[in-house]
Amino acid sequence: MRRIAVCVLAFCALATPALGDDIAKKHQLDANIASLQGQLASTRKNESVLQNRIASLSDRIGSLEIQVGDVSLRLASLQQDLALRQRRLMDLNQLYRLQTGRLNSLKAQYTLALNRLNRRLVAIYEGDIPSTLDFVLGSASIDEALQKMDFVTLIGKEDKQIAAQVKSAKLTMAMERLQTRKLRLRVLGDKRALAARAAQVTETRNALVGAANQLNQTKQQHASVLSRLSAQDRAIANEIDQEQAQSARLTAAIQAAQTHSAVTSTPSAAGLIWPVNGPITSPFGPRWGSFHPGIDIGVPSGTPIHAAAAGTVIYCGWEQGYGNFVVLDNGGNLATAYAHQSSIAVACGQHVDQGAIIGFTGCTGMCYGPHLHFEVRINGSPVDPMGYLP
Repeated sequence: MRRIAVCVLAFCALATPALGDDIAKKHQLDANIASLQGQLASTRKNESVLQNRIASLSDRIGSLEIQVGDVSLRLASLQQDLALRQRRLMDLNQLYRLQTGRLNSLKAQYTLALNRLNRRLVAIYEGDIPSTLDFVLGSASIDEALQKMDFVTLIGKEDKQIAAQVKSAKLTMAMERLQTRKLRLRVLGDKRALAARAAQVTETRNALVGAANQLNQTKQQHASVLSRLSAQDRAIANEIDQEQAQSARLTAAIQAAQTHSAVTSTPSAAGLIWPVNGPITSPFGPRWGSFHPGIDIGVPSGTPIHAAAAGTVIYCGWEQGYGNFVVLDNGGNLATAYAHQSSIAVACGQHVDQGAIIGFTGCTGMCYGPHLHFEVRINGSPVDPMGYLP
Protein backbone atom coordinates (compact mmCIF):
# COMPACT_ATOMS: atom_id res chain seq x y z
CA MET A 1 0.00 0.00 0.00
CA ARG A 2 2.86 2.35 0.81
CA ARG A 3 4.39 1.64 -2.60
CA ILE A 4 1.04 2.26 -4.31
CA ALA A 5 0.63 5.59 -2.51
CA VAL A 6 4.17 6.60 -3.48
CA CYS A 7 3.44 5.70 -7.12
CA VAL A 8 0.20 7.67 -7.09
CA LEU A 9 1.93 10.72 -5.60
CA ALA A 10 4.69 10.40 -8.18
CA PHE A 11 2.09 10.21 -10.97
CA CYS A 12 0.29 13.28 -9.65
CA ALA A 13 3.59 15.15 -9.40
CA LEU A 14 4.36 14.31 -13.03
CA ALA A 15 0.83 14.88 -14.32
CA THR A 16 0.11 18.08 -12.41
CA PRO A 17 2.01 20.53 -14.66
CA ALA A 18 0.35 19.16 -17.81
CA LEU A 19 -3.05 18.97 -16.12
CA GLY A 20 -2.60 22.47 -14.74
CA ASP A 21 -1.95 23.69 -18.25
CA ASP A 22 -5.08 21.86 -19.46
CA ILE A 23 -7.20 23.39 -16.71
CA ALA A 24 -5.82 26.84 -17.42
CA LYS A 25 -6.50 26.38 -21.13
CA LYS A 26 -10.01 25.12 -20.43
CA HIS A 27 -10.84 28.08 -18.20
CA GLN A 28 -9.47 30.41 -20.85
CA LEU A 29 -11.49 28.61 -23.54
CA ASP A 30 -14.65 28.68 -21.41
CA ALA A 31 -14.16 32.43 -20.86
CA ASN A 32 -13.58 32.90 -24.59
CA ILE A 33 -16.66 30.85 -25.47
CA ALA A 34 -18.80 32.83 -23.00
CA SER A 35 -17.45 36.08 -24.41
CA LEU A 36 -18.05 34.94 -28.00
CA GLN A 37 -21.56 33.78 -27.14
CA GLY A 38 -22.21 37.19 -25.61
CA GLN A 39 -20.92 38.84 -28.79
CA LEU A 40 -23.04 36.51 -30.92
CA ALA A 41 -26.14 37.28 -28.85
CA SER A 42 -25.39 41.00 -29.13
CA THR A 43 -24.93 40.88 -32.91
CA ARG A 44 -28.08 38.80 -33.35
CA LYS A 45 -29.99 41.29 -31.22
CA ASN A 46 -28.64 44.08 -33.43
CA GLU A 47 -29.60 42.04 -36.50
CA SER A 48 -33.14 41.69 -35.20
CA VAL A 49 -33.34 45.42 -34.53
CA LEU A 50 -32.02 46.22 -38.02
CA GLN A 51 -34.37 43.71 -39.67
CA ASN A 52 -37.33 45.30 -37.90
CA ARG A 53 -36.12 48.76 -38.95
CA ILE A 54 -35.66 47.63 -42.56
CA ALA A 55 -39.16 46.11 -42.58
CA SER A 56 -40.59 49.34 -41.14
CA LEU A 57 -38.68 51.41 -43.70
CA SER A 58 -39.96 49.18 -46.51
CA ASP A 59 -43.55 49.74 -45.35
CA ARG A 60 -43.01 53.51 -45.13
CA ILE A 61 -41.34 53.58 -48.55
CA GLY A 62 -44.25 51.62 -50.04
CA SER A 63 -46.73 54.05 -48.48
CA LEU A 64 -44.76 57.04 -49.81
CA GLU A 65 -44.61 55.50 -53.30
CA ILE A 66 -48.39 55.14 -53.27
CA GLN A 67 -48.71 58.79 -52.22
CA VAL A 68 -46.24 59.83 -54.91
CA GLY A 69 -48.33 57.92 -57.46
CA ASP A 70 -51.54 59.63 -56.33
CA VAL A 71 -49.91 63.06 -56.33
CA SER A 72 -48.36 62.38 -59.74
CA LEU A 73 -51.81 61.58 -61.15
CA ARG A 74 -53.18 64.81 -59.70
CA LEU A 75 -50.23 66.71 -61.09
CA ALA A 76 -50.67 65.15 -64.54
CA SER A 77 -54.35 66.15 -64.53
CA LEU A 78 -53.49 69.68 -63.41
CA GLN A 79 -50.77 69.99 -66.03
CA GLN A 80 -53.16 68.81 -68.76
CA ASP A 81 -55.80 71.31 -67.61
CA LEU A 82 -53.13 74.00 -67.46
CA ALA A 83 -52.01 73.21 -71.03
CA LEU A 84 -55.61 73.47 -72.31
CA ARG A 85 -56.10 76.80 -70.54
CA GLN A 86 -52.82 78.02 -72.00
CA ARG A 87 -53.99 77.13 -75.53
CA ARG A 88 -57.33 78.81 -74.89
CA LEU A 89 -55.55 81.90 -73.61
CA MET A 90 -53.35 81.97 -76.72
CA ASP A 91 -56.46 81.78 -78.96
CA LEU A 92 -58.14 84.55 -76.96
CA ASN A 93 -55.05 86.71 -77.26
CA GLN A 94 -55.04 86.17 -81.01
CA LEU A 95 -58.77 86.94 -81.23
CA TYR A 96 -58.25 90.07 -79.12
CA ARG A 97 -55.49 91.23 -81.47
CA LEU A 98 -57.69 90.63 -84.53
CA GLN A 99 -60.63 92.47 -82.94
CA THR A 100 -58.34 95.32 -81.95
CA GLY A 101 -57.12 95.56 -85.56
CA ARG A 102 -60.65 95.52 -86.91
CA LEU A 103 -61.79 98.11 -84.39
CA ASN A 104 -58.91 100.35 -85.34
CA SER A 105 -59.86 99.92 -89.03
CA LEU A 106 -63.50 100.82 -88.30
CA LYS A 107 -62.36 103.83 -86.31
CA ALA A 108 -60.37 104.97 -89.33
CA GLN A 109 -63.31 104.39 -91.67
CA TYR A 110 -65.63 106.28 -89.34
CA THR A 111 -63.18 109.15 -89.20
CA LEU A 112 -63.00 109.26 -93.02
CA ALA A 113 -66.81 109.14 -93.33
CA LEU A 114 -67.19 111.97 -90.83
CA ASN A 115 -64.53 114.02 -92.57
CA ARG A 116 -66.20 113.51 -95.93
CA LEU A 117 -69.60 114.42 -94.56
CA ASN A 118 -68.16 117.49 -92.84
CA ARG A 119 -66.39 118.61 -95.99
CA ARG A 120 -69.60 118.27 -97.96
CA LEU A 121 -71.55 120.27 -95.41
CA VAL A 122 -68.87 122.93 -95.36
CA ALA A 123 -68.84 123.12 -99.14
CA ILE A 124 -72.61 123.48 -99.23
CA TYR A 125 -72.50 126.12 -96.50
CA GLU A 126 -69.74 128.16 -98.11
CA GLY A 127 -70.98 127.83 -101.74
CA ASP A 128 -74.15 129.11 -103.32
CA ILE A 129 -76.96 126.82 -102.41
CA PRO A 130 -78.96 126.15 -105.64
CA SER A 131 -82.62 126.73 -105.28
CA THR A 132 -85.44 124.88 -106.92
CA LEU A 133 -85.71 127.79 -109.42
CA ASP A 134 -82.02 127.36 -110.31
CA PHE A 135 -82.59 123.68 -111.01
CA VAL A 136 -85.62 124.52 -113.17
CA LEU A 137 -83.92 127.32 -115.14
CA GLY A 138 -80.75 125.29 -115.60
CA SER A 139 -82.52 122.21 -116.85
CA ALA A 140 -83.77 121.44 -120.30
CA SER A 141 -86.96 120.00 -118.90
CA ILE A 142 -88.91 119.52 -115.72
CA ASP A 143 -87.81 115.84 -115.52
CA GLU A 144 -84.15 116.86 -115.67
CA ALA A 145 -84.70 119.43 -112.93
CA LEU A 146 -86.37 116.83 -110.66
CA GLN A 147 -83.58 114.33 -111.27
CA LYS A 148 -80.92 116.89 -110.25
CA MET A 149 -82.82 117.72 -107.08
CA ASP A 150 -83.22 113.99 -106.17
CA PHE A 151 -79.52 113.36 -106.84
CA VAL A 152 -78.39 116.08 -104.46
CA THR A 153 -80.78 114.83 -101.77
CA LEU A 154 -79.65 111.19 -102.28
CA ILE A 155 -75.97 112.11 -101.90
CA GLY A 156 -76.71 113.76 -98.55
CA LYS A 157 -78.66 110.77 -97.29
CA GLU A 158 -75.97 108.30 -98.37
CA ASP A 159 -73.26 110.26 -96.61
CA LYS A 160 -75.26 110.26 -93.39
CA GLN A 161 -76.13 106.56 -93.75
CA ILE A 162 -72.50 105.55 -94.32
CA ALA A 163 -71.40 107.48 -91.27
CA ALA A 164 -74.16 105.90 -89.16
CA GLN A 165 -73.30 102.37 -90.35
CA VAL A 166 -69.62 102.82 -89.65
CA LYS A 167 -70.40 104.20 -86.20
CA SER A 168 -72.67 101.21 -85.42
CA ALA A 169 -70.04 98.74 -86.61
CA LYS A 170 -67.42 100.51 -84.55
CA LEU A 171 -69.57 100.34 -81.39
CA THR A 172 -70.38 96.66 -81.98
CA MET A 173 -66.71 95.82 -82.43
CA ALA A 174 -65.82 97.78 -79.30
CA MET A 175 -68.35 95.70 -77.31
CA GLU A 176 -67.05 92.43 -78.74
CA ARG A 177 -63.48 93.47 -78.00
CA LEU A 178 -64.48 94.36 -74.44
CA GLN A 179 -66.08 90.92 -73.95
CA THR A 180 -62.99 89.24 -75.35
CA ARG A 181 -60.81 91.26 -72.98
CA LYS A 182 -62.94 90.27 -69.98
CA LEU A 183 -62.86 86.60 -71.00
CA ARG A 184 -59.12 86.76 -71.54
CA LEU A 185 -58.57 88.24 -68.08
CA ARG A 186 -60.76 85.55 -66.50
CA VAL A 187 -58.90 82.76 -68.30
CA LEU A 188 -55.59 84.36 -67.34
CA GLY A 189 -56.68 84.40 -63.66
CA ASP A 190 -57.78 80.77 -63.84
CA LYS A 191 -54.49 79.86 -65.45
CA ARG A 192 -52.48 81.58 -62.72
CA ALA A 193 -54.52 79.89 -59.97
CA LEU A 194 -54.11 76.53 -61.69
CA ALA A 195 -50.39 77.11 -62.11
CA ALA A 196 -50.10 77.89 -58.39
CA ARG A 197 -51.93 74.64 -57.53
CA ALA A 198 -49.69 72.72 -59.92
CA ALA A 199 -46.62 74.27 -58.27
CA GLN A 200 -47.88 73.23 -54.83
CA VAL A 201 -48.58 69.70 -56.01
CA THR A 202 -45.15 69.56 -57.66
CA GLU A 203 -43.54 70.70 -54.41
CA THR A 204 -45.49 68.05 -52.49
CA ARG A 205 -44.47 65.35 -54.94
CA ASN A 206 -40.83 66.43 -54.80
CA ALA A 207 -40.96 66.35 -50.99
CA LEU A 208 -42.45 62.84 -51.05
CA VAL A 209 -39.90 61.66 -53.59
CA GLY A 210 -37.11 63.19 -51.47
CA ALA A 211 -38.43 61.49 -48.35
CA ALA A 212 -38.69 58.17 -50.17
CA ASN A 213 -35.13 58.53 -51.48
CA GLN A 214 -33.89 59.36 -47.97
CA LEU A 215 -35.66 56.32 -46.55
CA ASN A 216 -34.21 54.16 -49.34
CA GLN A 217 -30.74 55.45 -48.53
CA THR A 218 -31.25 54.70 -44.82
CA LYS A 219 -32.60 51.27 -45.72
CA GLN A 220 -29.52 50.55 -47.84
CA GLN A 221 -27.26 51.67 -45.00
CA HIS A 222 -29.10 49.37 -42.57
CA ALA A 223 -28.90 46.53 -45.09
CA SER A 224 -25.14 47.09 -45.43
CA VAL A 225 -24.72 47.03 -41.64
CA LEU A 226 -26.95 43.93 -41.45
CA SER A 227 -24.77 42.22 -44.06
CA ARG A 228 -21.64 42.99 -42.04
CA LEU A 229 -23.33 41.75 -38.86
CA SER A 230 -24.38 38.51 -40.60
CA ALA A 231 -20.80 37.95 -41.74
CA GLN A 232 -19.63 38.67 -38.21
CA ASP A 233 -22.23 36.19 -36.91
CA ARG A 234 -20.82 33.45 -39.14
CA ALA A 235 -17.26 34.23 -38.06
CA ILE A 236 -18.20 34.27 -34.35
CA ALA A 237 -20.25 31.07 -34.71
CA ASN A 238 -17.31 29.32 -36.41
CA GLU A 239 -14.96 30.51 -33.68
CA ILE A 240 -17.39 29.30 -30.99
CA ASP A 241 -17.53 25.87 -32.67
CA GLN A 242 -13.74 25.65 -32.68
CA GLU A 243 -13.45 26.85 -29.08
CA GLN A 244 -16.14 24.41 -27.91
CA ALA A 245 -14.41 21.52 -29.65
CA GLN A 246 -11.13 22.40 -27.95
CA SER A 247 -12.95 22.85 -24.62
CA ALA A 248 -14.48 19.39 -25.01
CA ARG A 249 -11.01 17.91 -25.56
CA LEU A 250 -9.74 19.64 -22.42
CA THR A 251 -12.77 18.41 -20.46
CA ALA A 252 -11.82 14.90 -21.46
CA ALA A 253 -8.27 15.54 -20.25
CA ILE A 254 -9.56 16.75 -16.87
CA GLN A 255 -11.83 13.73 -16.61
CA ALA A 256 -8.90 11.49 -17.33
CA ALA A 257 -6.87 13.20 -14.58
CA GLN A 258 -9.76 12.80 -12.16
CA THR A 259 -9.95 9.12 -13.04
CA HIS A 260 -6.25 8.62 -12.29
CA SER A 261 -6.52 10.49 -8.98
CA ALA A 262 -9.65 8.61 -7.88
CA VAL A 263 -7.66 6.08 -5.88
CA THR A 264 -6.79 8.74 -3.29
CA SER A 265 -10.01 10.77 -3.47
CA THR A 266 -13.52 9.61 -2.49
CA PRO A 267 -16.76 11.65 -2.39
CA SER A 268 -17.63 13.28 0.95
CA ALA A 269 -20.55 11.55 2.55
CA ALA A 270 -21.60 14.82 4.20
CA GLY A 271 -21.83 16.70 0.85
CA LEU A 272 -20.31 20.11 0.24
CA ILE A 273 -19.88 22.79 2.86
CA TRP A 274 -19.58 26.55 2.30
CA PRO A 275 -15.90 27.40 1.74
CA VAL A 276 -16.42 30.83 3.40
CA ASN A 277 -19.36 32.50 5.11
CA GLY A 278 -20.63 35.62 3.34
CA PRO A 279 -23.28 36.99 0.99
CA ILE A 280 -23.42 36.03 -2.68
CA THR A 281 -22.45 39.14 -4.63
CA SER A 282 -22.73 37.58 -8.11
CA PRO A 283 -24.67 34.36 -8.90
CA PHE A 284 -24.00 31.60 -11.41
CA GLY A 285 -25.18 32.18 -14.98
CA PRO A 286 -25.25 34.90 -17.68
CA ARG A 287 -23.50 38.12 -16.69
CA TRP A 288 -22.47 41.25 -18.63
CA GLY A 289 -23.01 39.63 -22.04
CA SER A 290 -21.01 36.51 -21.08
CA PHE A 291 -21.36 33.57 -18.67
CA HIS A 292 -20.31 33.47 -14.99
CA PRO A 293 -19.27 29.83 -14.25
CA GLY A 294 -19.43 30.13 -10.47
CA ILE A 295 -20.62 32.26 -7.55
CA ASP A 296 -18.87 35.21 -5.90
CA ILE A 297 -18.98 35.26 -2.08
CA GLY A 298 -18.20 38.64 -0.52
CA VAL A 299 -15.72 38.37 2.37
CA PRO A 300 -12.79 40.51 3.58
CA SER A 301 -9.30 39.91 2.25
CA GLY A 302 -7.35 37.28 4.25
CA THR A 303 -10.43 35.21 5.19
CA PRO A 304 -9.48 31.49 5.43
CA ILE A 305 -10.86 29.35 2.57
CA HIS A 306 -12.02 25.85 3.57
CA ALA A 307 -12.22 22.85 1.26
CA ALA A 308 -15.89 22.34 0.35
CA ALA A 309 -15.23 18.58 0.29
CA ALA A 310 -12.29 16.25 0.77
CA GLY A 311 -10.17 15.84 -2.31
CA THR A 312 -6.85 16.01 -4.10
CA VAL A 313 -5.29 19.27 -5.31
CA ILE A 314 -5.06 18.85 -9.09
CA TYR A 315 -4.14 22.48 -9.77
CA CYS A 316 -2.55 25.16 -7.64
CA GLY A 317 -1.00 28.34 -8.97
CA TRP A 318 -1.61 31.44 -10.98
CA GLU A 319 -4.31 31.39 -13.64
CA GLN A 320 -5.03 34.36 -15.90
CA GLY A 321 -8.31 35.97 -14.84
CA TYR A 322 -8.61 33.74 -11.76
CA GLY A 323 -5.42 34.94 -10.06
CA ASN A 324 -4.18 32.51 -7.38
CA PHE A 325 -6.28 29.45 -8.16
CA VAL A 326 -6.82 26.02 -6.59
CA VAL A 327 -8.78 23.10 -8.06
CA LEU A 328 -9.71 20.03 -5.97
CA ASP A 329 -10.74 16.69 -7.41
CA ASN A 330 -13.43 15.65 -4.94
CA GLY A 331 -14.14 12.27 -6.52
CA GLY A 332 -17.19 11.05 -8.40
CA ASN A 333 -16.28 13.28 -11.39
CA LEU A 334 -16.86 16.31 -9.14
CA ALA A 335 -14.31 19.10 -8.80
CA THR A 336 -14.35 22.38 -6.85
CA ALA A 337 -12.38 25.53 -7.74
CA TYR A 338 -11.34 28.52 -5.61
CA ALA A 339 -10.15 31.75 -7.29
CA HIS A 340 -8.72 35.22 -6.49
CA GLN A 341 -6.80 33.99 -3.41
CA SER A 342 -4.33 36.33 -1.77
CA SER A 343 -2.18 33.27 -0.99
CA ILE A 344 -2.37 29.48 -1.49
CA ALA A 345 -1.96 27.17 1.53
CA VAL A 346 -1.77 23.76 -0.21
CA ALA A 347 0.54 22.03 -2.68
CA CYS A 348 -0.31 20.31 -5.94
CA GLY A 349 -0.99 16.60 -5.45
CA GLN A 350 -1.79 17.11 -1.77
CA HIS A 351 -4.86 15.38 -0.30
CA VAL A 352 -6.99 17.64 1.93
CA ASP A 353 -9.88 16.88 4.23
CA GLN A 354 -13.25 18.63 4.09
CA GLY A 355 -13.02 21.94 5.94
CA ALA A 356 -9.20 22.11 5.70
CA ILE A 357 -7.75 25.53 4.94
CA ILE A 358 -6.52 25.64 1.33
CA GLY A 359 -5.81 29.37 1.06
CA PHE A 360 -6.91 32.89 1.94
CA THR A 361 -9.26 35.28 0.12
CA GLY A 362 -8.02 38.31 -1.75
CA CYS A 363 -8.43 40.10 -5.09
CA THR A 364 -5.92 38.66 -7.52
CA GLY A 365 -6.52 38.26 -11.25
CA MET A 366 -9.52 40.02 -12.81
CA CYS A 367 -11.16 41.29 -9.66
CA TYR A 368 -12.95 44.44 -8.42
CA GLY A 369 -12.79 43.81 -4.67
CA PRO A 370 -11.91 41.03 -2.21
CA HIS A 371 -14.13 37.99 -2.55
CA LEU A 372 -14.01 34.25 -3.25
CA HIS A 373 -14.96 32.99 -6.69
CA PHE A 374 -16.20 29.40 -6.10
CA GLU A 375 -16.98 26.87 -8.82
CA VAL A 376 -18.41 23.35 -8.90
CA ARG A 377 -17.66 21.27 -11.99
CA ILE A 378 -19.10 17.90 -13.05
CA ASN A 379 -17.01 16.05 -15.60
CA GLY A 380 -15.09 19.28 -16.09
CA SER A 381 -18.17 21.40 -16.93
CA PRO A 382 -19.34 24.19 -14.56
CA VAL A 383 -22.66 23.77 -12.75
CA ASP A 384 -24.52 25.99 -10.30
CA PRO A 385 -22.84 25.56 -6.87
CA MET A 386 -26.12 26.44 -5.14
CA GLY A 387 -27.44 23.01 -6.14
CA TYR A 388 -24.68 21.35 -4.04
CA LEU A 389 -24.36 23.67 -1.04
CA PRO A 390 -26.57 23.28 2.04
